[in-house]
Amino acid sequence: MLIDPYSRVIDYLRISITDRCNLRCIYCMPPEGLEPKGREEMLRYEEIERVAREFIQLGVTRFRITGGEPLIRKGITELIRGLAGLDGVEDLSLTTNGLLLDRYALELKQAGLRRVNISLDSLDSERYHYITRGGDFHQVLRGIRSALEVGLNPVKLNVVVIRGVNDDEVLDFVELARTLPVWVRFIEFMPMGGESFWTPEKFIPSEEVKERVLERYSLEALPQWSSGGPSALEQGLSPAFHPETRSAMVGNGPAIYWRTPGAVGRVGFISSMTQHSCHRCNRLRLTAEGRLRSCLLADEEIDLRPSLREGGTKEALKRLIERAARSKPPGHQLSPAGRSHARGQMSAIGG
Repeated sequence: MLIDPYSRVIDYLRISITDRCNLRCIYCMPPEGLEPKGREEMLRYEEIERVAREFIQLGVTRFRITGGEPLIRKGITELIRGLAGLDGVEDLSLTTNGLLLDRYALELKQAGLRRVNISLDSLDSERYHYITRGGDFHQVLRGIRSALEVGLNPVKLNVVVIRGVNDDEVLDFVELARTLPVWVRFIEFMPMGGESFWTPEKFIPSEEVKERVLERYSLEALPQWSSGGPSALEQGLSPAFHPETRSAMVGNGPAIYWRTPGAVGRVGFISSMTQHSCHRCNRLRLTAEGRLRSCLLADEEIDLRPSLREGGTKEALKRLIERAARSKPPGHQLSPAGRSHARGQMSAIGG
């Protein structure tokens, strides 16, 4: 079992398989994009599987494939099939921008993928084109439909809310979750990746987003769900947003999920800046070039590639993984007025 210095159990690994992306989102990349790493610098699929097997031996059961955009890397279906076939894998998911999902959804599901997260920051085709610097909104919609049709469940939509850019669409996304069985997750804008685009004025706290939802539906104030004591719901109050289950609300993930009355989907809030969930973080991150990060914003990286390519033993690989767990910080230091000092780009770290 992997346990960090703050008694958090690590049971989740995010694996970036490429630093390349077929979009240039305004908050993630500069307009000209980034110089991609060479092919030989990327971990090969067999190396990724070897790392995953060692993590499984240490008690990690949940894996997420990320990028860049993971669906642009050739042979991804075979990687999914290989990982899904490993004894001990309880959950295997993927984060994508959705542009290629219509093409791959069925074969990914057949290969063993269980669920998918799709980045979607606007429901307006022209605005989506602007935010992504060229993306085809209707192509993403086709990907969402395909994911639902083949049974990738749940389908989560990640929405980075940016004041003056897409914050006027919050209620449109809530309506989407009322009519489609998708989980819409409103994410606080973080000063990472496309830092030239970041300004504190563009930041909107999750609480403000919640208030807008509550106004539209004439709902009561949301209860605070705390892992340290009973929630308002447990105390017999009647919040107008209804949490599905305690595990869905608290869990170890960053989102808190709610359902508006009569909705078939869910609405979630990820408050990474104002109410971060670092105290219950359960993950490590493997970059596309084989470096382990204990935190998205950590400067320290532990390079696994030399051990993988120079005959390192299983025990040596295990020691490197355990070292990464021991280096996990208690939390990040970002604030709405701050900036990220983490090395690397989101497109290579895997978000």
